[in-house]
Amino acid sequence: MSSFFYILNIKYTSSKDKKLIEQQDKSKIFKLASDLDNDLESQDIERLVPYFSEDCEIEMLGIKLKGKSGLKKWLNWFFAMFESIKFEPIVIIVENNIFFEEFYIHTSFENGKQLSVKLAEILEYEEYKIKSLRLYLDRLEFADAALDGFLSKKLVKLIKKKSLKGLL
Repeated sequence: MSSFFYILNIKYTSSKDKKLIEQQDKSKIFKLASDLDNDLESQDIERLVPYFSEDCEIEMLGIKLKGKSGLKKWLNWFFAMFESIKFEPIVIIVENNIFFEEFYIHTSFENGKQLSVKLAEILEYEEYKIKSLRLYLDRLEFADAALDGFLSKKLVKLIKKKSLKGLL
């Protein structure tokens, strides 16, 4: 068994109060996560807030946002970037209170550019509310599509090329 699957099979304890988190119904978590994706595509912040616990955490790009104010900050930032958003699931695993998903995000930017790129997320549920959302993405993929200007595009291309040196 891979270490990833081993990790998903352990009992999770809350880092705050160290009590055992009750297991939740997998099919309900799957449905909630699917509904979350649909509501993210609609870009309606008020429909999204109820999915999250009051003390939720959003972690991405090396930062952590906390609580509903952090959630709204993330959603405003996320929606300001994209004209449209569509999610396409690749792999979904639900185990205990954890929802793991690898997916494509298909987006269009205000400048007319489009991007389809793979991401991964881990949602940790507590009492059917998202306690933690961890989003993993490649900044350079987004920067390449979002940036305008010769020098910016050239710099991103150079960084991508350097990062793959010796691999390809």
